[in-house]
Amino acid sequence: MKQLIYIPLLVILAGCGNKTEKAAEHEDEHAATEGVIAELTPAQYATAGIKTGKIEQQQISSNIRANGKLDVPPQSMITISSPFGAFVKNTELLQGSLVRKGQKVVSLQHPDLIQLQQEYLENKGQEEYLLAEYKRQEELAKENVNAQKVYQQAKANYLSNAARTKGLREKLRLLNINLPSLDAGNIQSEIQLFSPINGYVTAVNTNIGVFVNPSDKLFEIVNTEHLHAEVTVFEKDIPRLKLEQRVRFTLANETTQRTARVHLIGRQISNERTVQVHCHLDNEDKELLPGMYLTAWIETGNAMVNAVPDEAVIQFEGKPCIFIAKGREGGAEGNYVYEMLYIEKGNSELGYTEVILPPGFDIKGADIVVKGAYALFSVIKNTGDEDHHH
Repeated sequence: MKQLIYIPLLVILAGCGNKTEKAAEHEDEHAATEGVIAELTPAQYATAGIKTGKIEQQQISSNIRANGKLDVPPQSMITISSPFGAFVKNTELLQGSLVRKGQKVVSLQHPDLIQLQQEYLENKGQEEYLLAEYKRQEELAKENVNAQKVYQQAKANYLSNAARTKGLREKLRLLNINLPSLDAGNIQSEIQLFSPINGYVTAVNTNIGVFVNPSDKLFEIVNTEHLHAEVTVFEKDIPRLKLEQRVRFTLANETTQRTARVHLIGRQISNERTVQVHCHLDNEDKELLPGMYLTAWIETGNAMVNAVPDEAVIQFEGKPCIFIAKGREGGAEGNYVYEMLYIEKGNSELGYTEVILPPGFDIKGADIVVKGAYALFSVIKNTGDEDHHH
C-alpha cells in the first residue's frame, strides 16, 4: 500500500482557517493537519468496505443547549413553622420521610398556651352576663329610666368582650386547638401541627426539647409529583424560544433522555445576560428530586441542511473531518485516493450530522466516504506512527 501525507500547494481546506503561518512555524508538528491523503490498492479497497455517497439535504432539528435543574412550584414546597413560641414535645420526622396530607408532624407545648385558653374561657363566660346587662339597660333607656351614659357603657362592655373573645377564638384556631372540646371546658396542654400536602421531608431543623419561635423553619416538605425543569438560556438565543417547544434533557447522573415542553419564558435578563425558561415534564417521576442538575436541548424547529451519515465524520487531532474520494491514481488500474477535509459539525439527529463546509466547496460534485471512514483514518494514523518511529 502506498500512503502519502503532504501539504497541498493549493490549500483545499480554505474554509477551516488560514493555517499556512502555523505550518511555517511548526512544520514538523503540524504537517499532517493541513491536508491528508490516503491511498488504497485495489486489493485493499476490496476488503476495506468503503462506500461513497453525496452530501444530502436532511431535515435536522436546530437545538439550543442549556443547563438547569429540577425544581417544584411554590405550592409544592411547604415550610412548617410554629405559630406560637413553644417547646418541641415530640416529632417522628426524619429527612426523606414520606408524609401524607393531614399527618401530624410535631407536638408543641408551653405554659402560655394554657393561659391563652384560660383567657378565652373567662371571656366567653362573661359573654352571657354582659349581653343580658346590655339588653336590660337598652330597655331601661327606652323608658327613660336610666341615664343614656349607663346604657352606652353596658353596650361597650358587651361589644368589647365579644371582640376579645372572637379574637382569642381565631388565635386558638390557628394553633389547631380543638375548639368544641375547649368550649366544653377541656383545656389542652399541647398543640399539634399537621402537613398540608403529601410529600417528602427534605429538611429537619429541630429536635425534641428545643424552644422554637414563629420565625423558625422546623421542617420542609416537598411534593415531587409536579417537578419542572428550570433551564438557563443565553440572551442571543431568546428570539428562537417559543412556548410549547419540545425539550430533551438528561440528568447529571443519567444517560437516559427525558422530554418536556417550554411552559413559561422569563421576562427579565439577569446580570449574566440569561433568562430562565420554565419547562413542564412530559412524564412525571416521583423518584426525581428538586435540585438535580440537568443538561437540556430546546428544539427550535427543523431546517434543511447539508448532512452526512454520523459514521462519515471522524475526529482528527480534535477537529471534525470527512473523506473525499479523489478517484484513482494513474487511471483505471491505479490506487484509490481519498483526501481528508476539515469541516464544522452542526446538530445531529436520526443518524445524520449537519456539516458546515468550506466556502466554494463543490457539494454536488464531491463523493463523500459514508462508510469506512474509520478504516481510512486508521491508515493515516498508522502512517503517522511509522513516520514518527523512523
